[in-house]
Amino acid sequence: MPPRRTQQERRDQAEAAILQAAAELVVEQGVRSLTLARVGERAGYSRGIVTHHFGGKQALVDRLARATQTGFVPGLADLPPGLDRLLRLIDGYLGELGRIGVFNQAFLLLWAEAATQPDLAPTFRERDAAFRADLREDVEAGITAGDIAADVGADEVATAVVGQLRGIALQRLLDPESVDTEALRRSVTGQWRRALTT
Repeated sequence: MPPRRTQQERRDQAEAAILQAAAELVVEQGVRSLTLARVGERAGYSRGIVTHHFGGKQALVDRLARATQTGFVPGLADLPPGLDRLLRLIDGYLGELGRIGVFNQAFLLLWAEAATQPDLAPTFRERDAAFRADLREDVEAGITAGDIAADVGADEVATAVVGQLRGIALQRLLDPESVDTEALRRSVTGQWRRALTT
């Protein structure tokens, strides 16, 4: 007989199944389809289990947003802040768009909806603020190291990079055949290198 799972293992498995179900529902049926009852049914659990683990829809959406952003671009955690990490993030982000999965599709759909859905807005404002803060850190470190021009505005670069990457991601989601992520990796990363170092 296989060993019994611990309570924590059962909890982790349930939460993973619930998040997977929530992401699938958002992608397949839209944000408005995301109810605790539907998520529970899709995951193979009751609504009560979803409520027990997440409390409510807002907490579920918040966790889904965090789960989809964490580790989207692998290999960055070991790099020190600076120009190299910033350019690798841009390149890696565009590369990941070529194989975008259900979690990331759900994130983008929820992010776009946050502009018109007051209950979603706080979560996605916070996620964007965290993304911009990481980018600002890279720009500031690059300026300090002398790799990025001293007159570059860290706030402006952070806002522009987030806008560009998310805009490309939404275009890729809308019309995958028209967005060549491999070509964009070369051109966009090169454009930012030139813009930041001259």
